[in-house]
Amino acid sequence: MTRYEALCQEICKQGIKIYEVPMNPRNKGLYSDNIICINQRMDKREKICTIAEEHAHYLTTSGNILDLTDVRNRKQEKRARNWAYEKLIPLQSFVKAYKEGIRNRYELAEFLEVTEEFLDAAISRYKEKYGLYVEWTSYLIYFDPLGVFESFEGK
Repeated sequence: MTRYEALCQEICKQGIKIYEVPMNPRNKGLYSDNIICINQRMDKREKICTIAEEHAHYLTTSGNILDLTDVRNRKQEKRARNWAYEKLIPLQSFVKAYKEGIRNRYELAEFLEVTEEFLDAAISRYKEKYGLYVEWTSYLIYFDPLGVFESFEGK
């Protein structure tokens, strides 16, 4: 089962229907009333990123937030995106990629099955949340420059 299929299955178990439909290329997805529509013209990685964000709208937003000139709607959009970043790229994924020998952003995006744009936005989110680095178990995960270092203290 692909990552996209697994996400779809997880989401459908919550009573949400998912449809892949032709959409304007600038529209990637839309959530409303327990229905997620995904632009069928996207590649696999774009679909993964989009479905995670649309699922986040189901979990974290309320009402019609399409008007992004309203600051309240922008805050809800940001909350959904942040949830999607942490869903698809949890901190342990940086460590897993490090152990697999992943050494650059392109390889990392490929390994995580996300777009490079989504990865960059997630890294920016983590920098906003934690600063330049965060300690996770016995690792230091640096966001700028991106890197993982294993701590040998306490072992």
